[in-house]
Amino acid sequence: MKVTTLGIDIAKTVFHLIGLDARGHEVLNKKVSRSHLTKTIQNLPPCRIAMESCGSANYWGREFEKMGHAIVLIPPQYVKPFVRTNKNDANDARAICEAALRPSIPTVPVKTEDAQDIQSLHRSRQLLIGFRTATINHIRGILLEYGIVLGQSPKKVGGELERLVNDPECGLSPSLRETLRVIGAELAGLESKLEDFDTWIENLAKRHPVCKRLMTVPGVGVLTATVLVALVGDPFRFRNGRHFAAYLGLVPKQHSSGGKNVLLGISKRGDTYLRTLLIHGGRAMVRSVMKIAAAGKEPAGRNTWILSLYERRGYNRTAVAVANKNARVLWALLTKEDAVYSPAGPALRKTA
Repeated sequence: MKVTTLGIDIAKTVFHLIGLDARGHEVLNKKVSRSHLTKTIQNLPPCRIAMESCGSANYWGREFEKMGHAIVLIPPQYVKPFVRTNKNDANDARAICEAALRPSIPTVPVKTEDAQDIQSLHRSRQLLIGFRTATINHIRGILLEYGIVLGQSPKKVGGELERLVNDPECGLSPSLRETLRVIGAELAGLESKLEDFDTWIENLAKRHPVCKRLMTVPGVGVLTATVLVALVGDPFRFRNGRHFAAYLGLVPKQHSSGGKNVLLGISKRGDTYLRTLLIHGGRAMVRSVMKIAAAGKEPAGRNTWILSLYERRGYNRTAVAVANKNARVLWALLTKEDAVYSPAGPALRKTA
């Protein structure tokens, strides 16, 4: 029987394959080692291959697409309800097949190598930021035990630490000052590496034509633009800008029953990192409008709406609302290649 839908439970060494025919009957049940997986898939006629969107799924998806197969990546949370009886590799693969047959189950696109490169760059930067934060907290914790309170920012900690380790009269023992000198050198190295990452991301954004258009939107910088391009892939998989904002978790969570609509805080679905960047951009816009109003100037265009919302709903809600609106504008820019952002009048206009 011909396999039309193939579910693969991905692992590091052993992969389990479950194949279904056009009627949904199981016609293939096979365990394959990593070294034989490619050859096994090559011997199959073109079919629909479904996998969970987990580690290495993008790599295998690209490899199988080269062989002429259609790839479906399903978020794991939508596969789990289809696992019956005991959990094992075979049942996981069956559950993937079942989920792939449901047209209402959301799927994610296969990332290109370029998109994964950008995502890896951002995640590595976040890793270094975590290391820097841990190092700063370690330094501040040590010195607090000696009655010395340092500032919180990396710049203040680095400057005050350098002064202490080079001052024999600071009250710290030579042994401790030498220890702090080593930790301080580690902190300086992390700062240097982070500057390199920031430069790489900035250069990438300047070279990328789509990123350059996205950065014309107030509140969108190099970080937001580059990670957005890497994450979204095909923007046409979203019905409209509101759907895209909901995908990012920037819309209210609903908990309604019996005809009574109850809206809670934002759903916080989707990519946390991108949502965080958009909200930070929204905060920057709100602060900018507040400065304009404090200077006695009259806000214009979109700033009028931001100021009005801030006066009615407060700082945080306004920042999230701006992030939501920016997300919809960014989706429009991604789907309309001839459109540019216009701060005055309509949000988008076509180029001549």
